[in-house]
Amino acid sequence: MASTKVQRIMTQPINLIFRFLQSKARIQIWLFEQKDLRIEGRIIGFDEYMNLVLDDAEEINVKKSTRKSLGRILLKGDNITLMMNTGEVTSVHSTSDCKNR
Repeated sequence: MASTKVQRIMTQPINLIFRFLQSKARIQIWLFEQKDLRIEGRIIGFDEYMNLVLDDAEEINVKKSTRKSLGRILLKGDNITLMMNTGEVTSVHSTSDCKNR
């Protein structure tokens, strides 16, 4: 009887952020020491310090159940506690992208 081992491959955090960027997934970010505020948006850029450029960003007040549109923002990596996919994905291409296909 042969035993088969399932090997898990470790995912680097920067690779997961890159996957969020590629899939244009809408993500929710929990902020450091701000338990009542969260940020949602789509990653359009990031660096090795986990600084993020988010498009269509919204500030969510969990306590008041309100949303405030922020537009395009730069979020410093120091403020990030958790990032998760909200399940929304868009595959919208600009007209210039469609011309080149």
